[in-house]
Amino acid sequence: MILSLTAVLTAWSGFEASKWGGEMSIAFSQASSARIQAASAQGEAQAARQYDLSIYTQWVLAQADGDEALSQYIEERFSDAFAVAFDAWDDGGRTESGPFAMEEYVPPGTTEAAEFADRADQKFEEALVNNQRGDNYSLLTVLFALVLFFAALSQSQRLSWRRYTFLALASILGVAGMIVLLTFPVKI
Repeated sequence: MILSLTAVLTAWSGFEASKWGGEMSIAFSQASSARIQAASAQGEAQAARQYDLSIYTQWVLAQADGDEALSQYIEERFSDAFAVAFDAWDDGGRTESGPFAMEEYVPPGTTEAAEFADRADQKFEEALVNNQRGDNYSLLTVLFALVLFFAALSQSQRLSWRRYTFLALASILGVAGMIVLLTFPVKI
């Protein structure tokens, strides 16, 4: 009875360890994909910042030269994100270091980059949790293998006290393993 039940529990623990290992791999893959998407979005935001910085530099030079017509022409070419920040900076009396220092300045890709980075962090944490679950099931597999070993060893003993000792040890480890097994999440 002990051997049969323990054989099934050993197989089940091995199966669960494998399933959680697969879940870990999927979550790590999703985290990696989200990191790539975050980097792409961050690149888009950086390119937008570079464009806005270039055109703003031209505006500053036109202002320094007192060329209002050129300044107005350049303002019409501000990106939407920069125009919002520029207007807020202008409306605020230009007290900040410049439009780039305004909280209103959010170039395209910035929000997406943050969202993808958060998703990557979540998936990475999920992968670590799944890895630990797989490791826990692997340890249970080893524990149940010990139960099988001690149960089989008890059958080869000639002295009854030794046979009962190994059988009791197998039973104690088996019950402890089943109790721990009941606390683990199941992935089918």
